[in-house]
Amino acid sequence: MFHGNADPPERKAYLGEMVRLATADRPDVLCLQELPAWAYVHLADWSRMQAYTDLAQRPRLGPVPIPAGLGRQITALNHGLFRSAVDGQANAILLGPEAELLRRDHLVLNSREFRKAQSRQLSLPLVARLAWAEELRVVQTVRARFPGDLTLLVANMHATSYPADQRLADGELLRAAVFAEGLAEPGDAVVLAGDFNVPAARSATQAELVTEEWGYSEPVKKGIDQILVRGVVLESIERWPRERRRVDGRTLSDHTPVDARTR
Repeated sequence: MFHGNADPPERKAYLGEMVRLATADRPDVLCLQELPAWAYVHLADWSRMQAYTDLAQRPRLGPVPIPAGLGRQITALNHGLFRSAVDGQANAILLGPEAELLRRDHLVLNSREFRKAQSRQLSLPLVARLAWAEELRVVQTVRARFPGDLTLLVANMHATSYPADQRLADGELLRAAVFAEGLAEPGDAVVLAGDFNVPAARSATQAELVTEEWGYSEPVKKGIDQILVRGVVLESIERWPRERRRVDGRTLSDHTPVDARTR
């Protein structure tokens, strides 16, 4: 959601407009990343869907934690300048009103213990280790029952962005997949979605997830935003054309939404 910024960024934010645009065709499930911490109280009204939010990074001014409202006020002075510097960061899974929530969970993907173990295994230099610890990243899950007795385990993640070594994001993706696997019950369909921060062509994990052992659908070839599904038939998956996310002459967000349709 780029914290409500347009592309290119402007002084004003358009988060409500983004959510309303993304939910205009009434999806059953919507996964959002890069939300400011204050936004969770508005998501249900903006979307007319059930909203489940998990905070990754608390609002802060430098190292000092601050209330979400204060982070919003500071950012509102110039969204193009402050962006996500002070208002925190969260992920959200939105469910259609007919869905019945069965449980929800979340996991910090780059916990200290995980970073320590992987840094040794990958022989990461100090600069990469410091970058990995800069911001917490989470995967959130909901398990829900839909009409027709379909039970869905949805995992929504936002991996670490470190273009110099995308193995960091790829390791978090594998951890998210294992986490979702442990929560899914027999007969559940599974959705693994979000900002993977590593394209499919450079991801050992995505190549592994589409094997028979895991059974996920093929990722889209371009971009780092993905929807992988297992246990349902994927009819189509596509990235939005740029003009679809243009409202009043501006392009909303710096990422292209991805649509998946199943049966």
